[in-house]
Amino acid sequence: MKILEFEKLESTQKKAKEIAGKARPWTVVLTKEQTGGYGRKGNFWYSPKGGLYFSVILPETKIEDLQILTILAAFCIAKILKENLKLEPFIKLPNDVYVNNKKICGILTENIILGKEVKNSIIGIGLNTNIEKFPKDLENIATSIKIELKKEVENKELLKKILEELKEKLEIIS
Repeated sequence: MKILEFEKLESTQKKAKEIAGKARPWTVVLTKEQTGGYGRKGNFWYSPKGGLYFSVILPETKIEDLQILTILAAFCIAKILKENLKLEPFIKLPNDVYVNNKKICGILTENIILGKEVKNSIIGIGLNTNIEKFPKDLENIATSIKIELKKEVENKELLKKILEELKEKLEIIS
């Protein structure tokens, strides 16, 4: 697994799509901050320093498996939050993970398809980890691991666990 790490990007998803044709499967684009992070329907994703923002270029995916990629990623995140951090997450279909009725993670899967062939699938994940405070318009609907646990987590360690879980589960369905 190769991790391309950046201080700041407009969007890890955008960068991953730019390099997808040349990058090896399981290449990860990671940044400490996004200036133009986005979710489904192009919705803005608040991505200040402190969060865990990354996109994973997946191995070739069968077209019939595309519909479960996002849900599978959400399951992996929820499992790690529960087992490793003792949080009580729930998945709000199709692509969000919540804790205490507030969004803690958003997931976006985008596919590059030519004809009936999937050239690349890219899963983008924005996980609110070490964010202390949200803007007024988000404070009642968003949370972070730091807010919930009153302590910081190690982003790189969490990333490693998420990637291992995702890879293990994807190998089962592929």
